[in-house]
Amino acid sequence: MSTYTISIKPFGAHAVIVEWPMEVEEAILYDILQYLQHLKAHCLAQEDWELIPAYNSLTFVHRETPIDFENFSQHLKEWYANKGETQDVPRFLWRLPVCYDKAFGIDLSEVSDRLGKSISEIITLHTQHTYTVYGIGFLPGFMYLGGLPQSLEVARRTTPRLLVEKGSVGLASKQTGIYPQDSPGGWNIIGNCPIPMFNINKDDPCFVSVGDKIQFYAISRAEYDLHKIEGEVGIFQLEKRLVDA
Repeated sequence: MSTYTISIKPFGAHAVIVEWPMEVEEAILYDILQYLQHLKAHCLAQEDWELIPAYNSLTFVHRETPIDFENFSQHLKEWYANKGETQDVPRFLWRLPVCYDKAFGIDLSEVSDRLGKSISEIITLHTQHTYTVYGIGFLPGFMYLGGLPQSLEVARRTTPRLLVEKGSVGLASKQTGIYPQDSPGGWNIIGNCPIPMFNINKDDPCFVSVGDKIQFYAISRAEYDLHKIEGEVGIFQLEKRLVDA
């Protein structure tokens, strides 16, 4: 079991943030998720709290009353010290389809030039790696995916677009991700995923959780059109499997 030096800071009247070392590591993320699981099982009434894990932090938001920071921070330290051997946190590998047709991959040619690789090489590299969900935010259902190979690292666009289409798959520095809705954005767009990432009408609006894994696979334009309809009516069968911690 890993144990790290954590820091605890007030984050407004109703919130506290706990921070781990400022490094992007799966071991740190997994320690956060184990702590989160311990808190939910033994320490906090879930109906009172919203707990938000991301990268190297865990944010606590009390829905009703202000937090007594000094008292609560002491509890947080004790709970972390005593979390013990928490059961493995279940995590899933999700396989998601992406169409890399140039109609969707509007920055593919530019990325190809900047990286000195053919478009087919970029697609191959993007689909042969497995990514970790380090955070969900910016937009509801927007996954920050780490694990991008160094050979695909490309800086954000110097001028963001006012409109990036829903489902757009982008690259930015060491990350990749999917825009869950139409939005402004500055990532380099290389394709589009036809499956909705967020549905407010579902009990669990975002099917992916922090700590899960994502793997993309390439589809044709015809397959995209079919899966788009299947996704919109809710009959597309997502591919997932349980992965080891």
